[in-house]
Amino acid sequence: MIPRRPALAAAAVAVAAGAVALTVAVWPDGGTAGDAAPSARTPAPSASRSAASPAPSKSYALSETPATIPAVREHEAARGPGWKPGGGGRVVVGDGELADEGKLLAGELKLKYAGDADPRKGDVELALTPEEADASEGRDESYTLSVKGQRVKITAPEEAGVFYGTRTLKQEVHGGRTAPEGVVRDRPAKPQRGFMMDIARKHFDAKWIEDRIREIGDLKYNQLGLHFSDDQSFRIESDSHPEVVSRDHLSKAEVRRILKLAASRHITVVPEIDSPGHLGAVIAAHPSLQLRDTRGVASRGAVDISKPQAAEIVDDLLEEYADLFPGRYWHLGADEYQALTVGNPEASYPQLAAAAREKYGSGARVQDLATGWLNDRAETMRPYERGLRAWNDGFFRGGVAKADDDLDVAYWTGKEIGAREPVEYLKEGRDLVNYNDEYLYYVLGQPNTFRYPTGQRIYEQWTPRVIRGTKPVSAEYDDQILGGSFAVWCDIADAQTQEQVAKRIRMPLRATVQRLWDSRTPGPSWGNFVKLADQVG
Repeated sequence: MIPRRPALAAAAVAVAAGAVALTVAVWPDGGTAGDAAPSARTPAPSASRSAASPAPSKSYALSETPATIPAVREHEAARGPGWKPGGGGRVVVGDGELADEGKLLAGELKLKYAGDADPRKGDVELALTPEEADASEGRDESYTLSVKGQRVKITAPEEAGVFYGTRTLKQEVHGGRTAPEGVVRDRPAKPQRGFMMDIARKHFDAKWIEDRIREIGDLKYNQLGLHFSDDQSFRIESDSHPEVVSRDHLSKAEVRRILKLAASRHITVVPEIDSPGHLGAVIAAHPSLQLRDTRGVASRGAVDISKPQAAEIVDDLLEEYADLFPGRYWHLGADEYQALTVGNPEASYPQLAAAAREKYGSGARVQDLATGWLNDRAETMRPYERGLRAWNDGFFRGGVAKADDDLDVAYWTGKEIGAREPVEYLKEGRDLVNYNDEYLYYVLGQPNTFRYPTGQRIYEQWTPRVIRGTKPVSAEYDDQILGGSFAVWCDIADAQTQEQVAKRIRMPLRATVQRLWDSRTPGPSWGNFVKLADQVG
């Protein structure tokens, strides 16, 4: 598919890959549709004009496509003055379920919230149209935004779509701009658009997390991943195992406030308790669970999965936090289990080999025991009806035990020992979420071979089908690629302050969501995209 590239007006940059109609509106005075409405076009005086002749009407050029991040996918241009928030303007809702979205928008645009009042000139109307839902989608996040007769109407089959429409409107009028006349019909290319934070290795305070929720909500992200347990720390208050919790941590009250704010922005928080590796904080409180080889050498962060107590503690934590986090998704981790990074796991860890043979038969290996661990943790979570995912290096080729079919692959790297190509998982029929560490990993301190990703590289080179390295998989697998996630990892925690992190991920976040919302090649240059980011807030 060849994307249509939007034109660039002299006074405004329009981002709209694949827009239905794109026009550059130039008023007689040289202004554009993104500015104020034009004055009446008044002809020169004429001796032949009768005093009774009607006054001339205003004349408007066709509107321009709205300039937003992410870009709207379709815009039907029209002639008219557009819309600006002003005195007397209100937000009205056609359904009580939209009260939260209406009140939020009214506060942001300094309008009055008028509930279910009849809409009038100057108003923004929000309404649900469930009869228009796309039955082929699990969730329908589409919306329509119409600007006509100095009124705005945003409709969608579901509340999330209405919310996204309000985000488009908020950007359109930011900085005193005018929402252009016409109709926007918009929808995301990918259903999962995520931002993941490693809050285990580095403590981020609740306010900082809440600020990121507001930021990514305005960009139409719909997931926030929280990796809150690792070798260094365990960062959320626990009732079942308070002994594992680090000094600097989030209280459950703070987490509930974070969850409430996220829900108001239609963002699902995706928790992750990584296991059976990356459990150093748990091991510090329970040293008997430490995995050791035949020489007695400890494997960093790895619990001995032949010991039932290891599973008991992790399951206690999973069940406790499943009650705290109500979202639709859960991340089980399963990456970098150190027993599987040695040349001969069965020789180095005979206790694991023996447990594997006892559970799965004489031909079983340590990788089968690790697969069984993953399946058992999935079974712990199934009563909570969550969509489950695990890192790609927790799924193994061959073996006796197979990972359960309903586990999605969170693909982050092809650099681990035995790492499999993305196509292997896709050919098995698995769904996949793209965390490609070549583009989407922001690792503090840049250890090993990591380099800070740039927004420009994401914007110009990455698509959701670029899962490993720099080459895309075949388009035939597009429907199995559920989306992607930009991830901040804090391997060298003190390399940046939380304020520096927020500043430096600003453009990578915007580039990532542009490609997740519409994976076609964007029209504007990177330089113009950066200018637009400053323009829309």
